[in-house]
Amino acid sequence: MNQYSMVVQWSDEDQLFLVAIPEFVDRVVMPCTHGETRAQAIQNGEEVIEMYLEAWQAEGEPIPEPKTLQIA
Repeated sequence: MNQYSMVVQWSDEDQLFLVAIPEFVDRVVMPCTHGETRAQAIQNGEEVIEMYLEAWQAEGEPIPEPKTLQIA
């Protein structure tokens, strides 16, 4: 399991759950994937994260660091 963040939000317009990955916002068009159910959207999001990480690594591109939640 990766440590990247995912934001999953319902879209009335699309009638789908849309997924954004905050760490990738400067490098990938957002939302980056979707799903008909929350579970499907999360699964698709995890697949997209892995796909981009593998592609960036293969191309020698820098890989964004996962963000961590800071609770004060």
